[in-house]
Amino acid sequence: MKFFSYLKRGKNSLRSNKQAAQLLQDKISKDLNYNLTIIEKLFTKTPDLIIRRFYLNQTGQPAALVYIEGLTDKLAINEHILYPLMHEDNFGKNTGEPAAAIGRTKKAVLWNDIVNYLLMGYSVLLIDGRESAVLYDTQGWPQRAIEEPQTESTIKGAHQGFIETSKQNIALIRRYIPNRELKMKEFIVGRRSKTLVTMLYLADVAHPEVLKEMEKRIQRLDVDSIINTGELAEFIEDNSFSIFPQFQISERPDAVASHILQGRCALVVDVSPGVLVGPMTFTSFFQTVDDYSTRWISASFLRSLRFLSLFIALFLPSLYIAQVSFHYELLPLNLIMSVGESRVKVPLPPIVEAFMMEIFLEMLRESGLRLPTPIGQAVGIVGGIVIGQAAVQAGIVSNIMVIVVSLTAIASFIIPSMDMSAAIRLLRFPIMVLSALLGMLGIVLGMMAIIAHIISLESLKTPYGAPFAPLKVSDFRDTIIRFPLWSIDKRPFTARPVQRKKLNWKGKNKKSK
Repeated sequence: MKFFSYLKRGKNSLRSNKQAAQLLQDKISKDLNYNLTIIEKLFTKTPDLIIRRFYLNQTGQPAALVYIEGLTDKLAINEHILYPLMHEDNFGKNTGEPAAAIGRTKKAVLWNDIVNYLLMGYSVLLIDGRESAVLYDTQGWPQRAIEEPQTESTIKGAHQGFIETSKQNIALIRRYIPNRELKMKEFIVGRRSKTLVTMLYLADVAHPEVLKEMEKRIQRLDVDSIINTGELAEFIEDNSFSIFPQFQISERPDAVASHILQGRCALVVDVSPGVLVGPMTFTSFFQTVDDYSTRWISASFLRSLRFLSLFIALFLPSLYIAQVSFHYELLPLNLIMSVGESRVKVPLPPIVEAFMMEIFLEMLRESGLRLPTPIGQAVGIVGGIVIGQAAVQAGIVSNIMVIVVSLTAIASFIIPSMDMSAAIRLLRFPIMVLSALLGMLGIVLGMMAIIAHIISLESLKTPYGAPFAPLKVSDFRDTIIRFPLWSIDKRPFTARPVQRKKLNWKGKNKKSK
């Protein structure tokens, strides 16, 4: 078995992981040829590893520049590192270091550091006779252009979103918060992926306990890899068995900057366009950036509409089942006659009819997301109109059930957060079962269970049900109703900021005489 493992790594590689792990803890040697031999053993079957040998111009010492092609910027390597070292004569004039025109440099003496930085896109300079290596920041992997997020569209907000490079994402956030109190702390997560996770916060606003708790949860992670922000959120959330999201994942820099200014902290995960924000509450998932760029009356109406949509998406099918199965006497006579006429040819009970239509709707939605855009639109039209109409004519479902399912789908699409919308759609099914068994009593019991769970839930040890449980009247100005901005003079209690005051308003400007 060891022989086959040896062949898979390469003929010149180290024979075992244990041997490689021991070597990585050693210091590099003064002998350049020995160091290059070690690198070749550590990176066998790696054709994109480039080793460029040359002589330093002024001292004549043999040297080598090692980097991984595809992770580095070739122009920076050729013009700002190799050319100065091979042709310029200012080596050692001031600091005794090689004259490379790269802004960010580091030193390393352990093989473990050298290997990690090579895989992060750094270039490593090894000089014969020196027991330390110089690391140049030459990161330059392929990346896409900054564009508007597809999942968080806006009307009056900025039309730019995060990409898969953490440096660019942090720069976008700094554009909104050009303040020296914006601090960053970096973590390396994953034994194999070595994913860079950067925590951003305002040092004079964010609560120390929140930052300490977030840092502790990140540091205790011992996993192979973190590929995207969703994985990180599931590892560090308070209750992994809850259906509700406990962290906000956003691709909008203006939204993340707004949360940071309120006192929350953000986690920027390299190779992922989503930025994780916490602590969050249940009501914060129904707020958008557009709420603060439109008139407060319009914003308040839209927020109220979202909370109304929450109840429609959660309880409308269950109310239909309960009324038809148990409490039909509560309906007006004309409506009872209409429901009876629509269900006279339907052989299925209301619960089966509702389950069938809801599952069909979820299949339709998922297929529309996975298919290319033109085909996805065609699937939505065919599934929603043709198949739905055919099912009604065939007597499988009733007209009113199609209307109920359509209203439920529209209401779920109004919820801004995709994670919260998915949670509401899933909760709809157990409530439908309760309504089929107990009628309105089942709906009330389901509602009580959901409220109790929200009250008991926490996000970074912050009450998830605030500002309703615990009750914080001061936060009502920016919850279901958005008051005028001049009246929202305090940061939300739910963000647990150290500085609550954020606005000193002296009244409306008077007209000059």
